Amino acid sequence: MNSKFITISIFVITGAVVGLYPFYHHAANAKPPLPQHVQQDRVEKPRIQLAILLDTSGSMSGLIDQTRNQLWQVVNEFSESKKNGITPTLEVAVFEYGNSGLSSESGYIRQVTGLTRELDQVSEALFSLTTNGGDEYCGYVINTAVTNLEWSRSDNDIKAIFIAGNEPFTQGPVPFKQAIASAKGRGITVNTIHAGTYDQGASSGWREGAILAGGDYMSIDHNHRVAHVVAPQDKKIAELNAQLNETYIPFGKDGDKKAQRQAMQDEKSNGISLGLLAKRVKSKVSSMYNNANWDLVDAIDAGSVDLQELDEELLPNEMRAMSDDDRKKYVANKALEREQIKAEIMAQSKEREDYVAEEQRNVASPAVSTIDAALSTAIRKQGAKKDYDFAAQ
Repeated sequence: MNSKFITISIFVITGAVVGLYPFYHHAANAKPPLPQHVQQDRVEKPRIQLAILLDTSGSMSGLIDQTRNQLWQVVNEFSESKKNGITPTLEVAVFEYGNSGLSSESGYIRQVTGLTRELDQVSEALFSLTTNGGDEYCGYVINTAVTNLEWSRSDNDIKAIFIAGNEPFTQGPVPFKQAIASAKGRGITVNTIHAGTYDQGASSGWREGAILAGGDYMSIDHNHRVAHVVAPQDKKIAELNAQLNETYIPFGKDGDKKAQRQAMQDEKSNGISLGLLAKRVKSKVSSMYNNANWDLVDAIDAGSVDLQELDEELLPNEMRAMSDDDRKKYVANKALEREQIKAEIMAQSKEREDYVAEEQRNVASPAVSTIDAALSTAIRKQGAKKDYDFAAQ
């Protein structure tokens, strides 16, 4: 089994943060340093950290497909959450476990990503997974995730591990009770998702693991194929997405590479369904989707980059010959263009959701438990204990 540990970081943009408007307004002037209270506000934003541990043994291809298909649905739901009126940041990590192609010395475990806010990296990680029969060590992979990831030290943040698989929970050299005790000691909740029937998981340790961890035990139909409704708005949303990508300004050593990754993840989603691409595009215009590490618009909005102090060699070619004022205007124009495109996408997405809801009301189908419902249900329950508010389902 392959364990993916996905930690999802949600980016928060509040009125207290110095945003793009002042940047537009003072495009011709040097941007002033951020006030101390603004810097402090950014540091203290609430976080949702998710580590997803996926079994990638030979029988788990359906589980991997579900996770790929439902990542953006989960992001869209979390993007409407609040704590004290502030949207949290989302960080996701992915681990795989139980894959015979991995090293036995590592417990057949691989950390695919650490906790990251770059959701395209998470998507790329999910699409990189393949299955291969092996030994599934649940305690080992939980302990690895607890130890290796950079977990928040704040009790106000949501810190959750989701481990999904179908073999007995008791296997491996690290006792699951020991791993869970380690997680609890750091304020991390472990949730277990059995890929199979409820009773099978309950009798093989999955329920006991969740109870000991203070988390949720859930069972899912991992072989259920997720259907994405094709809506009339999908083509327009895809066109707007192409325009949206043109507003990104890659900078730094890895900027171009990460921009290419963004485009590739669009292609991956579109290759599955135009409907899945539409869900992804909605995520891309949410506060949870932030690329401040490689995009100048997001970086300047976040206050992490001073355009005047950035080395010229880190700028894209088209900006290197510009004056300081022209560079500011160039970024400001891209930012304004992005906001306009985002508004159009949100309007189209709302129309799409209304259409899909009506279509689903007209089609009688039995409810099927899948991984997105498991993630959403557990996070809503655990978030309520820490005063997080989520939009009604």
